Amino acid sequence: MLHLRSSGLFLLLSLQWAAGSQANPCLSEQRCDFVCDCSDCSDEQDCGYRGKVFECDFEDAGMCGWSSQSLDAEYSWERRQSGDLLPDSGPSSDFTIGTATGWFMGVSAVKTAFPSRTLLVSPEMKQSSPTCRLRLRYFLWDSGNTGLGSTPLWASIYYPDSKEAVAWRPEATSVRGWREATIFLGRIPTSFRIHLYSQRSEGRRDDVAIDQMEFLDCALPLPLLGKECPAGMMECDREGCVEERQVCDGSDDCGDRTDENKCDEYWRCDFEEDLCGWDLRSLSKLKWVRTSQENITMMDPLQGPGRDHSTNSASGHFLYVTVPVGGLENDWAAFQSPILEPTNSSYPCKMVMYTHQFGPRSGGLTVLVADRNIYPVWERAGALGDVWVKAEVEIVTNSTFQIVIMAAIRDFAYGGIAIDSIVLSPECRLSSANYSFANFPKPPGHDCTEPDKMCDFHPDCSPADDEAKCGDFSYAEGSSGWTDTSIGSQGWVLYENFTTEEKYLYVTKAPGQQLTEAQTRTPLLGPSGPACTLSFDFALTGNPSHIGELSVRVIDSMLGLQPKLWEFSGKTGTEEEAWKQVNITIGARKDRFQLALEAQAVKLCPCSKIKVKNVHFISCHADYFPSSPTALSCNFENGLCGWYQDNSDNFDWTVLDGMDHTIGIGRSLAVDMWSSSLRGAFGRLLSYPQLAGSSDYCLSFFYKLYGPNIGTLNVKLLGNNGYESILWTRSGAHGNTWHEAHCPVPHQLTNFQLMFEAVRSGFDGRVAIDDVTFLASPCTVPRMCSFEGQKCGFTSSGQVHWLHRNGHSATTTGPKTDHTLESEQGFYMMVNTDATLFPSGSTTVLTSPVRQGTTKTECVHFWYHMGGVNPGYLTVYVKPEKRARVKIFFDSLNQGDVWRHGNGNISSALVDWQLEFEVVGAGGKGTHVAVDDIFFSSHPCENRDSKCSLETGLCSWSNTQNVKMDKLDWELTSQEAERHYSTPAGDHTLGTEKGHFLFFPSSNRTAANQNAQLLSPHLPPTKGTCLKFWAYKPYSSDSQLKVWSLSGGRLQQLLVVGELGGPWKRFDVNITSTEEYQIVFEGIKGTSGVVALDDIEYTVGVDCANKVTDAVTTSSKRDNTGGIAASVIVVLLLIGTMVALLFYYLRTRQAVNALLPSSPPADGFSNEGYEPDLTQDHVKVPAVQNHPMAAGFNNPNVSVSADVEVA
Repeated sequence: MLHLRSSGLFLLLSLQWAAGSQANPCLSEQRCDFVCDCSDCSDEQDCGYRGKVFECDFEDAGMCGWSSQSLDAEYSWERRQSGDLLPDSGPSSDFTIGTATGWFMGVSAVKTAFPSRTLLVSPEMKQSSPTCRLRLRYFLWDSGNTGLGSTPLWASIYYPDSKEAVAWRPEATSVRGWREATIFLGRIPTSFRIHLYSQRSEGRRDDVAIDQMEFLDCALPLPLLGKECPAGMMECDREGCVEERQVCDGSDDCGDRTDENKCDEYWRCDFEEDLCGWDLRSLSKLKWVRTSQENITMMDPLQGPGRDHSTNSASGHFLYVTVPVGGLENDWAAFQSPILEPTNSSYPCKMVMYTHQFGPRSGGLTVLVADRNIYPVWERAGALGDVWVKAEVEIVTNSTFQIVIMAAIRDFAYGGIAIDSIVLSPECRLSSANYSFANFPKPPGHDCTEPDKMCDFHPDCSPADDEAKCGDFSYAEGSSGWTDTSIGSQGWVLYENFTTEEKYLYVTKAPGQQLTEAQTRTPLLGPSGPACTLSFDFALTGNPSHIGELSVRVIDSMLGLQPKLWEFSGKTGTEEEAWKQVNITIGARKDRFQLALEAQAVKLCPCSKIKVKNVHFISCHADYFPSSPTALSCNFENGLCGWYQDNSDNFDWTVLDGMDHTIGIGRSLAVDMWSSSLRGAFGRLLSYPQLAGSSDYCLSFFYKLYGPNIGTLNVKLLGNNGYESILWTRSGAHGNTWHEAHCPVPHQLTNFQLMFEAVRSGFDGRVAIDDVTFLASPCTVPRMCSFEGQKCGFTSSGQVHWLHRNGHSATTTGPKTDHTLESEQGFYMMVNTDATLFPSGSTTVLTSPVRQGTTKTECVHFWYHMGGVNPGYLTVYVKPEKRARVKIFFDSLNQGDVWRHGNGNISSALVDWQLEFEVVGAGGKGTHVAVDDIFFSSHPCENRDSKCSLETGLCSWSNTQNVKMDKLDWELTSQEAERHYSTPAGDHTLGTEKGHFLFFPSSNRTAANQNAQLLSPHLPPTKGTCLKFWAYKPYSSDSQLKVWSLSGGRLQQLLVVGELGGPWKRFDVNITSTEEYQIVFEGIKGTSGVVALDDIEYTVGVDCANKVTDAVTTSSKRDNTGGIAASVIVVLLLIGTMVALLFYYLRTRQAVNALLPSSPPADGFSNEGYEPDLTQDHVKVPAVQNHPMAAGFNNPNVSVSADVEVA
């Protein structure tokens, strides 16, 4: 009984399993075959790709099944993120997401005596179709200048018998940017894996990287369930369908060889056994050989085609020609068929062959017919990449003939030409006739000039023969300069009507088997100048609603395949003559390049056409620079004036509408780091070349650096020899306001260029420039000096000189980092006050240039560093012209290894003045005094305990540049100025959209949990100090806000702000500390929303109950006695001046009949037309920046700079 029950249970389970198998075909053996058998495509998960899209972007920790198998312990592939800062090696971001949060595969750093090799292995995949290809993004950069080597990256196909075949070898050129490539896998009848190798002996981390893989058209033809194959197609035994043109073409398109099994009448040769009657004898010393990749080499990936076509393996045979070991004596090689019978147009001889034209050695292939004469019937120029390309040739001749196949080989480092799988149709019949010599054609004439001057947009020959066949239809033979380089089923053909002289290029069917775009290229062109423009007419016409796509791209001889410059999708009209015209900026290209037209038609038929005509190159010569009325001075309202985009960088500057400095609603030039389409590290704007001269220059401009994770703006000088030097630089958050900059440009002995460079160290912010002016005169005295590069006109006097130095040059004394950059690279001014060099009572003075007096009280901000016991006495004076100096600041204590903020009011009473930093020795040992980041604000200094409303800047609060403390910045803005981030409807101070506040946004552009710290000045020990502030944090924000006290490098938490959810809310925090401390507002990033601060106040020595807790001290480091006295003088002078002006006005009033307009400036850009209304409420005062993160100090090697904030 038990046996029967067991048998019944077994039968029931068997039936259920069988039913389940029928209901779930995804449980079959067809996993990883590029076909979704399951409804959710789970059978194609982790197959080297994911799901229905067959892509892998490495965002998943499973890496789509790819695994790293290091062949050397010192070198490996690793899943990476680029990190929070701009890396000094590897990509600045992944390709897929384009931020530091995205993942990619990169290599580890390596330094070994011999080349080390690492391997990235895919999961096992099933067979693939002949059209199968893998598109990916790769990164190759020699950041350490150690050399990439000949094969830093390549791919191979790995078979079950442990044999491999090389399938892809990118050119080993160093480019700091992601590039696109396609690996043509082709027909693989067995299971296989893909191996990605990297080999280097020395290199930095991630300098070789891979991302964004896409498997395209890899599935074999699928059965048409319940349907027959359409007309013009043949059914395969496995029920799929293939086109009739694919039958007997030497390629297994069905996947079961149905299309190749009934081809006995065809003369086919795969060269596996012999030459099949083809004759390799040649008059040239350069010979074709029958060989295989195994015979060539399995050690050097650059030699040979890597695999044959017929078996797609390294053991398969083919015909091959390359530069021989002994060197190149002849640059051509030919082989020929036996003698064949005459043909006619009804029964032409058709030849199919597969060619592999790889590397710079490949000069091209030509098929010639030798009957009574020798003449070409087909040709394919240059290199086509690591792919076997199908070719079809039809031959019609009334004489016996031979087919001659000739290759041109160039004397370069690697590459060659291979031929395999030649198929002759039954109409190509063997002849018994005797061979007779054909008449050789006349040899081509020699080029009239050097190869590099051919097609350089400048006629060097008469009559311009060197430019006649370069693709410009202006020349009679210009259209013939376009060469079809298509490898797929669509290609370009030139139509010529000799009667009407009409010429155009159009897309038609092509013999290639790849499902890629039709492509036609020019010869090598250029170099080109910044005004270079490609102009042409195009038509995508027909009845269908969507005809196809047309695009233009540049193929740079150094940088390789570039992103598309222009593309059009859809249709231009129904009528065949529905032409449109387009002008595309090619711009300055310093290396030779090709232009490529690419197109793909949805359907090729008489009912739809893609055509291009009237191609012209306009203003392309490298030495042509169009005249600009304002030269380099530009407000960008009508173009770039004397500036142009650098095409060797990663991204372009773009014209931004509705945000400018001039009128507020005009145009400026910007780089949006938050753009999801931005990739790479830097974008450059170059000036037209400037002539050498003996005078100094001044480049002034307005700029914005806005956002929590913005990057850097540099101004650079480019010499004639390509050398770059930094003249000016700023980085970090500067607030949502325009700042004025003055950048001195020293006189140059040779011609030079200037450059604006946006460096992307972050992914959330905007860099913008506007109202650029370039004048042949020195800059005015700067308002700001960070001592990066120059001393800004400050001079030293006294017994010991002040030194201009940085942390690298500091040995036993002096700050190890500056204040500007908080790094060893940053510069400052320092005096060594050690008693052995600077005895007690000795004096030294650092003096500013003379500054013009004003009626307003100004504030000088600076940072100072006093180290060691008894470092000396630091006093800051204002020295009016012809008057006694006035003390505005004093300090004498060892303050520890920290930079401290100092300031003082300056009231000059319209008298020119200088600033003096005086140090008096105190007999210390190993001591020093240093100053940095001197900034003159147009507003009076704030009282130490006063509220900071943020309407005039950050007051004494500052962001930090120390990457060990934070990665992001607090940013200053107003709701009125904000156009990108979500912010409060108004600030707390004014309660309007004009009011300013600090905010810290969250987004997916940067990693979660990154922080930004806002620091107060150093405050004295206290038994009770009250911190008061207002905070805004809506429910939608997942950011965090914490308040800390920082003392001795230790953080003590004071407050954590939770959900607020509504309007601004006030917080009072009592602070006690036995040590000197700073208050820290820390924002911690989430994924969305914002946290904001306003009206920050601390009352030193008074707690939140308004109780005095600390002894009141009357001494103050800032001394305003002189300022007060000077203010009285100012008032008296103003009264006298007003009386005099009133008297003058009354006497001259009757004589004034009209006002004459002012003359325009001699040079530069005038803003007179955009003068703001001086009667309006000026509550929106530009920020007074007290810290370099806010005010704009930055990197080393910078000349004198002057920045002024403006509304």
